Amino acid sequence: MLTEKSPQRDTLRSDGDAEVTPEASPSSPQEWADCDYAGPCPVRDVYDRIGDKWSVLVMLQLGVKPLRFRELLRAVGVISQRVLTVTLRGLERDGLVLREVMDTRPPGVRYRLSPLGQSLLGALRGVASWAAANHEAMAQAREAYDVSTQPVAGQVVHRL
Repeated sequence: MLTEKSPQRDTLRSDGDAEVTPEASPSSPQEWADCDYAGPCPVRDVYDRIGDKWSVLVMLQLGVKPLRFRELLRAVGVISQRVLTVTLRGLERDGLVLREVMDTRPPGVRYRLSPLGQSLLGALRGVASWAAANHEAMAQAREAYDVSTQPVAGQVVHRL
């Protein structure tokens, strides 16, 4: 597979894949803020894919290097074979992951990020870095919230 930069707007072009503009950002926040969330919405569409329990973890692993199914299963951790299969199919359907059947005995399959998946990887790594840096603060905030919302004996708590 060949990847080359197109002269127009740093667009990636590769054999058999769609053109991808890396780190495409809206020219103004209104492009995503005015999205009709009740109808077709590109923001919701992407979040539906990457907002599930496993897609981001799978993509982060494939962002390190292409992996065979079993390698990916071990790398992600506590995920069933069925759920990993469904996740990979969804990522492949959305053009984020490429499935390569290897000519081996028995036939093997390797997964890697597509150019489109690579263009999303920077944002996912940013979120992963933020999560690692702020996980403890969030855990403390949860604990403080849980303590503050515990009813005191005899107290009636009304929440909306």
